[in-house]
Amino acid sequence: MSRIGGDVVVETLRALGADTVFGLPGQHALGLFEALRRADDVRVVSSRVENNLAFAADGFARARLAAAPDGPVPVTPMVVSTGPGALLTLASLQESRAASVPVLGISSQIPVAGLGGGRHGYLHELPDQQASFRDVVKSVHVVRTVSQIPAALREAWTVAATAPYGPVWVEIPQDVLLAPATLPPLSVVPASPAPPEPLPELVAEAAKLLAAARKPVILAGGGALRAGAHNELRALAEALRAPVVSTFGGKGVFGWDHELSARSWLEDWHTTEFLAGADVLLVLGSGLGELSSNYREFAPRGRVIQVEADLGKLESNYPALGIHADVRLFLRALEVPARAADGRAEAAVAELLGRVETRLAEQDLSAERKLVDDVRAALPGGAQTFWDMTIAAYWAWSAWRPDGAPSHTAQGAGGLGYGLPGALGAAAAGVPALAVSGDGGAMYGLAELATAKQHGLDVTWLIVDDGGYGILREYLTGAFGETTATELARPDFVALAESFGVPAVPATEDSVGAELAKALRTPGPSVVVLPTVLRMFAPTHLEKR
Repeated sequence: MSRIGGDVVVETLRALGADTVFGLPGQHALGLFEALRRADDVRVVSSRVENNLAFAADGFARARLAAAPDGPVPVTPMVVSTGPGALLTLASLQESRAASVPVLGISSQIPVAGLGGGRHGYLHELPDQQASFRDVVKSVHVVRTVSQIPAALREAWTVAATAPYGPVWVEIPQDVLLAPATLPPLSVVPASPAPPEPLPELVAEAAKLLAAARKPVILAGGGALRAGAHNELRALAEALRAPVVSTFGGKGVFGWDHELSARSWLEDWHTTEFLAGADVLLVLGSGLGELSSNYREFAPRGRVIQVEADLGKLESNYPALGIHADVRLFLRALEVPARAADGRAEAAVAELLGRVETRLAEQDLSAERKLVDDVRAALPGGAQTFWDMTIAAYWAWSAWRPDGAPSHTAQGAGGLGYGLPGALGAAAAGVPALAVSGDGGAMYGLAELATAKQHGLDVTWLIVDDGGYGILREYLTGAFGETTATELARPDFVALAESFGVPAVPATEDSVGAELAKALRTPGPSVVVLPTVLRMFAPTHLEKR
């Protein structure tokens, strides 16, 4: 068969650097999937539901970013069909946008003649499919001829890989994917994402403020992690003798056990006040949103310097010296005189962590803390974790020790169902992966056990079965004294997993660590089910100071 538009898509993706495509076929996308079948240098990872496919593409990109922060930006293609298939990806793409993950969504479309909202009655036809995606992804691109495919994909790829990273959307009509390709085969499609450079005068002003600061503190967010600014951040913190607090999205960018690491207890008043008490707070790659500000209760008393690649986040919540820049480029341009270590910063960090520990010790939370420790201890070197929106994940946001075990959560958009498909994507990237879900979130992704089995993906899935939507149960009970629609009927997860041919075992609070360690050492998919009811630590944003 001669080359068609679908072949040009696959050639362009390969030339841009893709070696894996996450895809779920559909009638309008047949030309693209035929091209993928003929390509011997691009792997296709399938799924059972489109939203899970998009989560898997997200997990693949995150895993590669975490494994090689200095490598090329791992833009990850995902291919779906028109209408219902495309629309099912929206919630997942919202997570990728919120978490700055470079996913390239490619959707087929109805034939070119049907575009424009003319209500022609094509299968899957929408008046304006693009409109559904414009406010979710970074950019939308529509192709109308085969010759437009390489340029459109290159432009979309560049947008996805430009800080702040994020998802993009490309639509290609059915007849374009099937049309004869008159373009020569493509092997070189250069794309050069240009991260935002900091303005020199603003860098100089930031250096002046930091040099004069008596109590500087650094808040490292997801933008610092995505920029791969690990070494630069450590050098600055040590030069300034500045404590570093990591946001939940920034966990892992600064050494957890470093003497200047104030860790990630952002939902504790002591940390909130520690940040507020800085005379100069340097915020790297965070918008100081709801969670990072302890639900808007953070009130800085000193100057704030905010470095952010996402222009819209500059001063969106707090007045600051706003610097639009990639965090790593900013840190490389910043020059501050080194200070002698006098022990004050280290003592302040130790005092803060001691206060946090005292607060936790006053609550009966030994089971929850033991679970986080047991899960962490079970992980082999190089493994990464993917957490659904469940109480165990809420604990991990604050308590997880990320060094050598990167953690990924769905707290960007906060949707259920991320854990298993995200981990499947990591496994497809060659990374041993652990997924953690509650029983409610697990029901969103059960079909992907078939995907794990089919592709032989090395994923261990911990399901914490508390009989309902546990965190919502706490929220409703705490606010109104009663709960509604949070108690769930659920299957026998062990038997269900085994029906897919996936090994599964029940666990107890005492045995879960050992069962996880065994499952993680065994190649291929596996499931561990822990029936238990976890509690959250007491919130502090509702308290009066």
